[in-house]
Amino acid sequence: MIEAGFDAAVVKIQSDDNVHFSALIVAAEFAGIRSLARHQLVYKQLGSLMGNEIHAMSITALTPDEWRQQNGAA
Repeated sequence: MIEAGFDAAVVKIQSDDNVHFSALIVAAEFAGIRSLARHQLVYKQLGSLMGNEIHAMSITALTPDEWRQQNGAA
């Protein structure tokens, strides 16, 4: 669902219990917007799953440039 909302995004989801999740989303659409707005874009893609099937989600939302910088690539 998250991938469908972004062009060419990298999405990695982890969960130990299928209720609490952590997500890494790397998408160009995050450029120029604050962290809260990035999270809101992700929540929008999940719709009614948030707060129901998905109890909690920790989100790391980065642009491709931010992802490269965090991983030591030029």
